[in-house]
Amino acid sequence: MRITIDHRTHYAFSEPQLRLVQALRLSPDDTNDQTIVSWRIDVDCDARLREARDGLGNKLTMLYADGPLESIEISVQGEVLTENADGFVHGTAETLPPAFYLRETDRTRAGDPLAAFVAAAVGQGGVAGIDSAVRAMADRFALAEDSHEPLRDAAAAFDGDSATGRELAQMLVAGLRRAQVPARYISGYRQAQSERCSPHGWVEAHLADRGWIGVDPSAGTRIDDRYVRVAVGLDAGEATPVAGSRLGSGEEELDVALRVAVIGGNA
Repeated sequence: MRITIDHRTHYAFSEPQLRLVQALRLSPDDTNDQTIVSWRIDVDCDARLREARDGLGNKLTMLYADGPLESIEISVQGEVLTENADGFVHGTAETLPPAFYLRETDRTRAGDPLAAFVAAAVGQGGVAGIDSAVRAMADRFALAEDSHEPLRDAAAAFDGDSATGRELAQMLVAGLRRAQVPARYISGYRQAQSERCSPHGWVEAHLADRGWIGVDPSAGTRIDDRYVRVAVGLDAGEATPVAGSRLGSGEEELDVALRVAVIGGNA
């Protein structure tokens, strides 16, 4: 599938900012299952961009901008070729062993109810267990719309009746780890029925005999060629597309516009 992405993140500040430092995890890697045809990041002000990689192997663009700044817009345009590998991912940049992704964070502490729910669904494990767990998570919650509000941690989100796609992914990561299945949060893009959407999050779980498999608890299925994989993290915070700090007082207002389309139609 040939997917085009137009992703714009706009910050407006109530008072001019003296300096901005942003970590951008917005650039996908080539893998065996996706090929980057073109990709560029632009900023609408005078800024310095420095390319690097973080400790998890993600492509990282550090952005430095000096003020006074009343607003800033970061735009991404890209085109990616994807293949359907039945959910399995191949050829990813792996800097750490799978066991690293058993590590809990503050956001992925499961709590006993969530741990018991996922363990019951996983059963004896294997591919069937992962498929069962992702379906169970999708059936358990009504899907809430994504917002710019901070995500609830896994245990808190499990106490509710609805959750965003990113919260569902973070919950599944937490539950799988408690079931001794290495799991990690993935941020990226998904082509949906509507071309206008939000940055997406899903899960990769590791099976000793098969490697990493991607599943999406907001859809209740494995990932396919509608997904563009960008960044990996122990939780959603570590894979967030834009994060950083600003030097200046006042409030900020965030607006995100994202269009994900398939060239030749919405197949």
